[in-house]
Amino acid sequence: MIDPPHTSSPSNSFAVWLAANGGLGFAPFAPGTVGTLAGIPAFWLLARFSPSLYILTWLALFALACWSADVAGRHYGQADDGRIVIDELVGYLVTVAMLPFSWPAAILGFFWFRLFDIVKFPPARWFDLNVKNGVGVVFDDVVAGIYAALALRLTMAVFGL
Repeated sequence: MIDPPHTSSPSNSFAVWLAANGGLGFAPFAPGTVGTLAGIPAFWLLARFSPSLYILTWLALFALACWSADVAGRHYGQADDGRIVIDELVGYLVTVAMLPFSWPAAILGFFWFRLFDIVKFPPARWFDLNVKNGVGVVFDDVVAGIYAALALRLTMAVFGL
């Protein structure tokens, strides 16, 4: 059970904006897909990082996403409100982790991630249905990102990309 909506405070407003991935979650259609688009420039930037810096940056984003999704979920009165899309960014960055940036990887990763995020194979569905807080909101996308990462790497290997 999630707490009732809270009144707005500066930290709540910032968390809600952050959870909406800088406002992308307010898109009038397919906010999850629109929110995932932020992952492509983030991939371009993070692909330049060493593996250890990538992991540290991703862990910081994961923690920030869990916090902001939790605050936003309480603000909206629904743990996984459709306007919360920072989890898509974190999940997409799992999909493309440790790959050099290329447009084929970015685009295929985007499509694979969206597919697995929508389908929610176990244990993603379990997190989505049973963990009603910021961690649950983000972790189902992390699981989808793992599935998408495997599919992306297999696709790239098969097609020599």
